[in-house]
Amino acid sequence: MASVNPVIVALDVDSPAKALALAGTLRGAVGAVKVGSQLFTAAGPDIVRRLTEAGHRVFLDLKYHDIPNTVASAAAEAAKLGAWIIDVHASGGLAMMKAAREAAHASAAKAGVPPPLIIAITVLTSFDQNTLGSIGVPRQVIEQVDALAWLAQEAGADGVVASPQEVGRLRAARGDRFVLITPGIRPADPPGAAPRPRDDQARTMTPAEAVAAGANYIVVGRPIIAAPDPRAAAEQIAAAAGA
Repeated sequence: MASVNPVIVALDVDSPAKALALAGTLRGAVGAVKVGSQLFTAAGPDIVRRLTEAGHRVFLDLKYHDIPNTVASAAAEAAKLGAWIIDVHASGGLAMMKAAREAAHASAAKAGVPPPLIIAITVLTSFDQNTLGSIGVPRQVIEQVDALAWLAQEAGADGVVASPQEVGRLRAARGDRFVLITPGIRPADPPGAAPRPRDDQARTMTPAEAVAAGANYIVVGRPIIAAPDPRAAAEQIAAAAGA
């Protein structure tokens, strides 16, 4: 049994009212909530404050990728909001990731809040080998994930986001303390049922498979928030993941 609920629900909705209502419905059924580009653009930084003040752990998923100074400034502001996790693109490089971590920790200390985890994005789960090649990366997907995870660890990042298909290899290479977060989670199909759609995810696993491979946290969006009963769906996924 997992000691911590590993499910992070993606609040991919278009208003703060919907986000707060959904987070309230899912309280206790998930381990954290994720604020991504859609909700942040619709609701602004205040949604992070409101969710945090309501007692939710917030993964602020804005995937910062810019020059080190710009990312450091953004990470400092995110830390003030009380975000539990901030993510950056590992492909932004060593200096950028170091700057993000240093600025976030300094800002959190000044604000009197816990420092956020700095998590680096490796290769998006919508990418397959053809997609990676189309942007000029000649490596195999797993080799690119390996290289970026190594770089993130060198920069002092707390962990990475990778597809569940790479988690086992990353866990073996990066050690037990490195946090592994996996999107691309799709619940197992019921016996005899037609396969569930993968939507735009290319590299997927079930919740049980991802956690067994070594994931600390699994990010789930549509299978929960689009379900007729989101709480029941979240509880089912959490149970499948061993929570």
